[in-house]
Amino acid sequence: MKLNNVELNRIRENLWEIPATGGMRVPGRIYISPEMLHQTVKGEDALQQVINVAHLPGIQKYSLAMPDIHWGYGFPIGGVAATDLHDGVISPGGVGYDINCGVRLAVTSLEYERVKDKIEKLIGVLFGNIPTGVGAGGAIKKLTVKELKSVLQKGSAWALENDLGNPDDVEYTEESGTLKNADTAAVSQRALERGVDQAGTLGSGNHFLEVDVVDEIFLPDAAEIFGLFLNQVVVLIHTGSRGLGYQVCDDYLKMLVKASLKYGFTLPDRQLACAPIDSQEGKDYLSAMQAAANFAWNNRQVIMHLAKKSFLNTFNITESELGFNLVYDVCHNIAKIEEHDIDGSRMRVCVHRKGATRAFPPGSELIPKKYKKIGQPVLIPGDMGRYSYIAVGTEKAMEETFGSSCHGAGRNLSRNKALKEAKGRDLVQELRNKGITIQAKGYKTIAEEMSGAYKDVSDVVNVMHNEGITKKVARLRPIGVIKG
Repeated sequence: MKLNNVELNRIRENLWEIPATGGMRVPGRIYISPEMLHQTVKGEDALQQVINVAHLPGIQKYSLAMPDIHWGYGFPIGGVAATDLHDGVISPGGVGYDINCGVRLAVTSLEYERVKDKIEKLIGVLFGNIPTGVGAGGAIKKLTVKELKSVLQKGSAWALENDLGNPDDVEYTEESGTLKNADTAAVSQRALERGVDQAGTLGSGNHFLEVDVVDEIFLPDAAEIFGLFLNQVVVLIHTGSRGLGYQVCDDYLKMLVKASLKYGFTLPDRQLACAPIDSQEGKDYLSAMQAAANFAWNNRQVIMHLAKKSFLNTFNITESELGFNLVYDVCHNIAKIEEHDIDGSRMRVCVHRKGATRAFPPGSELIPKKYKKIGQPVLIPGDMGRYSYIAVGTEKAMEETFGSSCHGAGRNLSRNKALKEAKGRDLVQELRNKGITIQAKGYKTIAEEMSGAYKDVSDVVNVMHNEGITKKVARLRPIGVIKG
């Protein structure tokens, strides 16, 4: 089959392969349903980006894309690629501007029916306590540069040292909330300036804090281990490294465009600018990216602490009555050094996940002991008007996708098209009619992030579930959301 002049061979019901031709070093593979595939190729070149990524030096097995695929900078959003550490490269386009954008899920002991009359008040308190919007700051005291550098080195641990969380929170954060080889010397002064006042802030765009209700449970044993029950009130936090991470990406893209020329790489798109992983430029980017990732983990940790305070104040209950606990925190814009089986050999590779989530299986040494029996939690937010999902990773993910899965619904409309679609509509009232309270900095953000701007996350999640890459555990229904 050909779509947009791209040859696609169907491997399984929801798996398609683009044969390696021309300068492609490996085939491209896309996990997507036929219906979603035709929708994805309308008006954008995300499939071409899958092909482009397959040209990267040292890429292993496949250039991959998840079902939430859409056009991004260099890599498609939903893109996954692993490169060899010795003759492979690292590319900021495979991470993105919002380094370690990720999702954090916290549970409470509250049942929706008991607290539903106070949800609107809660959303107001959350909106007051957690800064949102472009350039937002002031969640906690403005950090000195020395303190900020400590955040960049320690990640979530910095928040815990400053009484902004529980000691066991790091156990339930990917990489324990800290990448150990972060180097603040690789982070520019401008990036530091942008980060000093942004710890504990949501930012703008598709970032949010959402209050949800557990709406359906698919795997009761896993749900019980995660501490989930029907009609339970839970919290999803989705944000990243804010202006600091954006600046790190911007700084290194300029440097790596020059590095690509220096090392003689021939690439189909300059947005795939890259450097050998073992080069000085590659090492510097990796060190700076890890520092920004640590900032993001700390950011979500602080926001979770502020959310907990907001719950306690709104409902006037004790911490033990609230039962506010972290289930897991996953990142979905990052490159990490991992070990994977490739062509029968165990290899260390650099796995780029850009709009894709790690999904490690039961028994993995890299997930919390409590979850080893069932696999790593995979958190997949939808749009603010429908559902979000909790899933678990599988062994098949390790075999086929470098232990990766989808990260969300994936955009269906550009922001400009969403604004046109929203013209003349009262989106706040539409959400209210669904039982959802929203507070945001401006109506434009609500319009850009309206439900219709995204694919139905249920379709996205079902592709990965049906292909055995992840397994659904529970579905969440939104009842309140704050956005920038």
